[in-house]
Amino acid sequence: MLERLESEAQQRGLILRLKVGRPLGLFSVRVVVGCATDDRRLLLQGEMKAWAYPAHRGLQLDTMRVLPTAASGTGDLIWAATMAWAAEATPCRSARLLAIDDDDRQHRRLVRYFQQRGFSTVRRVDAALWDLPLRLIWGGAGALMQADVDRVMQRSLRGWAQSAA
Repeated sequence: MLERLESEAQQRGLILRLKVGRPLGLFSVRVVVGCATDDRRLLLQGEMKAWAYPAHRGLQLDTMRVLPTAASGTGDLIWAATMAWAAEATPCRSARLLAIDDDDRQHRRLVRYFQQRGFSTVRRVDAALWDLPLRLIWGGAGALMQADVDRVMQRSLRGWAQSAA
Protein backbone atom coordinates (compact mmCIF):
# COMPACT_ATOMS: atom_id res chain seq x y z
CA MET A 1 0.00 0.00 0.00
CA LEU A 2 2.81 2.42 0.84
CA GLU A 3 4.47 1.89 -2.53
CA ARG A 4 1.15 2.53 -4.26
CA LEU A 5 0.60 5.74 -2.29
CA GLU A 6 4.12 6.93 -3.05
CA SER A 7 3.56 6.29 -6.75
CA GLU A 8 0.18 8.04 -6.78
CA ALA A 9 1.65 11.01 -4.92
CA GLN A 10 4.46 11.26 -7.45
CA GLN A 11 1.94 11.23 -10.31
CA ARG A 12 0.32 14.28 -8.69
CA GLY A 13 3.61 16.12 -8.25
CA LEU A 14 3.95 15.29 -4.55
CA ILE A 15 6.73 13.53 -2.70
CA LEU A 16 5.76 11.11 0.10
CA ARG A 17 8.50 10.06 2.48
CA LEU A 18 8.57 8.12 5.74
CA LYS A 19 11.36 8.29 8.28
CA VAL A 20 11.13 5.20 10.45
CA GLY A 21 13.07 4.35 13.59
CA ARG A 22 13.15 1.73 16.33
CA PRO A 23 14.33 3.55 19.48
CA LEU A 24 14.29 1.44 22.65
CA GLY A 25 12.16 -1.29 21.07
CA LEU A 26 9.46 1.17 20.04
CA PHE A 27 8.46 2.12 16.51
CA SER A 28 8.64 5.74 15.39
CA VAL A 29 7.57 7.31 12.14
CA ARG A 30 7.50 10.73 10.58
CA VAL A 31 5.38 10.91 7.44
CA VAL A 32 6.19 13.91 5.26
CA VAL A 33 4.55 15.16 2.08
CA GLY A 34 6.29 17.82 0.03
CA CYS A 35 6.63 19.09 -3.48
CA ALA A 36 9.68 20.08 -5.48
CA THR A 37 10.22 23.74 -6.27
CA ASP A 38 11.71 25.11 -9.48
CA ASP A 39 15.11 25.41 -7.81
CA ARG A 40 14.98 21.71 -6.76
CA ARG A 41 14.21 22.33 -3.10
CA LEU A 42 11.55 20.44 -1.18
CA LEU A 43 8.60 22.51 -0.03
CA LEU A 44 6.83 20.92 2.95
CA GLN A 45 3.08 20.40 2.46
CA GLY A 46 2.33 18.50 5.67
CA GLU A 47 3.50 15.89 8.14
CA MET A 48 2.51 13.48 10.88
CA LYS A 49 4.62 12.14 13.71
CA ALA A 50 3.69 8.98 15.55
CA TRP A 51 5.18 6.26 17.66
CA ALA A 52 4.06 2.81 18.65
CA TYR A 53 4.78 0.06 21.08
CA PRO A 54 4.42 -3.48 19.76
CA ALA A 55 0.81 -4.22 20.73
CA HIS A 56 -2.65 -4.27 19.16
CA ARG A 57 -3.48 -0.83 20.65
CA GLY A 58 0.04 0.53 20.39
CA LEU A 59 -0.15 3.28 17.75
CA GLN A 60 0.08 6.75 19.31
CA LEU A 61 -0.41 9.71 16.97
CA ASP A 62 1.35 12.85 18.08
CA THR A 63 1.59 15.70 15.59
CA MET A 64 -0.47 16.24 12.45
CA ARG A 65 -0.20 19.37 10.38
CA VAL A 66 -1.07 20.36 6.85
CA LEU A 67 -0.09 23.76 5.56
CA PRO A 68 -2.97 25.96 4.35
CA THR A 69 -1.30 26.18 0.94
CA ALA A 70 -0.94 22.39 0.60
CA ALA A 71 -2.21 20.56 -2.45
CA SER A 72 -5.68 19.06 -2.31
CA GLY A 73 -5.69 15.63 -0.65
CA THR A 74 -2.45 16.13 1.29
CA GLY A 75 -4.10 15.42 4.63
CA ASP A 76 -5.76 12.26 3.32
CA LEU A 77 -2.43 11.10 1.87
CA ILE A 78 -0.67 11.61 5.20
CA TRP A 79 -3.39 9.76 7.14
CA ALA A 80 -3.48 6.89 4.63
CA ALA A 81 0.32 6.53 4.61
CA THR A 82 0.52 6.58 8.41
CA MET A 83 -2.16 3.91 8.76
CA ALA A 84 -0.64 1.82 5.95
CA TRP A 85 2.73 1.97 7.71
CA ALA A 86 1.13 0.83 10.99
CA ALA A 87 -0.71 -2.01 9.25
CA GLU A 88 2.38 -3.17 7.33
CA ALA A 89 5.20 -2.63 9.82
CA THR A 90 3.68 -2.98 13.30
CA PRO A 91 1.23 -5.24 15.15
CA CYS A 92 -0.90 -2.14 15.87
CA ARG A 93 -4.52 -2.26 14.75
CA SER A 94 -5.84 0.56 16.92
CA ALA A 95 -4.64 4.16 17.06
CA ARG A 96 -4.91 6.75 19.82
CA LEU A 97 -4.48 10.49 19.90
CA LEU A 98 -5.30 13.40 22.13
CA ALA A 99 -7.46 16.23 20.84
CA ILE A 100 -5.76 18.98 22.84
CA ASP A 101 -8.04 21.36 24.70
CA ASP A 102 -6.19 24.69 24.66
CA ASP A 103 -9.17 26.66 23.37
CA ASP A 104 -12.84 25.57 23.37
CA ARG A 105 -13.55 26.48 19.76
CA GLN A 106 -10.35 24.87 18.44
CA HIS A 107 -10.95 21.78 20.59
CA ARG A 108 -14.44 21.29 19.12
CA ARG A 109 -12.98 21.60 15.61
CA LEU A 110 -10.28 19.02 16.40
CA VAL A 111 -12.77 16.55 17.86
CA ARG A 112 -15.08 16.93 14.85
CA TYR A 113 -12.12 16.52 12.45
CA PHE A 114 -10.91 13.35 14.19
CA GLN A 115 -14.45 11.96 14.32
CA GLN A 116 -14.68 12.42 10.55
CA ARG A 117 -11.52 10.33 10.32
CA GLY A 118 -13.16 7.51 12.33
CA PHE A 119 -12.01 8.32 15.86
CA SER A 120 -14.29 8.27 18.87
CA THR A 121 -13.72 9.76 22.30
CA VAL A 122 -12.61 7.23 24.91
CA ARG A 123 -12.38 9.59 27.86
CA ARG A 124 -11.32 13.01 29.02
CA VAL A 125 -7.71 13.60 30.11
CA ASP A 126 -7.56 16.30 32.76
CA ALA A 127 -5.61 17.09 35.91
CA ALA A 128 -6.22 13.83 37.82
CA LEU A 129 -3.18 11.96 39.08
CA TRP A 130 -3.93 8.97 36.82
CA ASP A 131 -3.94 11.33 33.82
CA LEU A 132 -0.36 12.45 34.45
CA PRO A 133 1.29 9.83 32.18
CA LEU A 134 -1.00 10.75 29.28
CA ARG A 135 -0.45 14.46 29.88
CA LEU A 136 3.31 13.86 29.78
CA ILE A 137 3.03 11.91 26.51
CA TRP A 138 0.83 14.43 24.69
CA GLY A 139 1.69 17.60 26.56
CA GLY A 140 -1.75 18.67 27.71
CA ALA A 141 -5.34 17.94 28.54
CA GLY A 142 -8.09 17.03 26.10
CA ALA A 143 -10.17 14.24 24.65
CA LEU A 144 -8.41 10.88 24.35
CA MET A 145 -9.65 9.38 21.09
CA GLN A 146 -9.25 5.96 19.52
CA ALA A 147 -9.89 4.43 16.10
CA ASP A 148 -9.38 1.27 14.11
CA VAL A 149 -6.30 1.59 11.86
CA ASP A 150 -7.98 -0.07 8.86
CA ARG A 151 -11.09 2.11 9.19
CA VAL A 152 -9.04 5.33 9.24
CA MET A 153 -6.96 4.08 6.31
CA GLN A 154 -10.04 3.23 4.20
CA ARG A 155 -11.64 6.64 4.86
CA SER A 156 -8.38 8.38 4.03
CA LEU A 157 -7.89 6.38 0.84
CA ARG A 158 -11.39 7.38 -0.29
CA GLY A 159 -10.61 11.04 0.43
CA TRP A 160 -7.28 10.76 -1.38
CA ALA A 161 -8.98 9.23 -4.43
CA GLN A 162 -11.73 11.86 -4.42
CA SER A 163 -9.21 14.69 -4.30
CA ALA A 164 -7.82 13.49 -7.64
CA ALA A 165 -11.17 13.98 -9.37
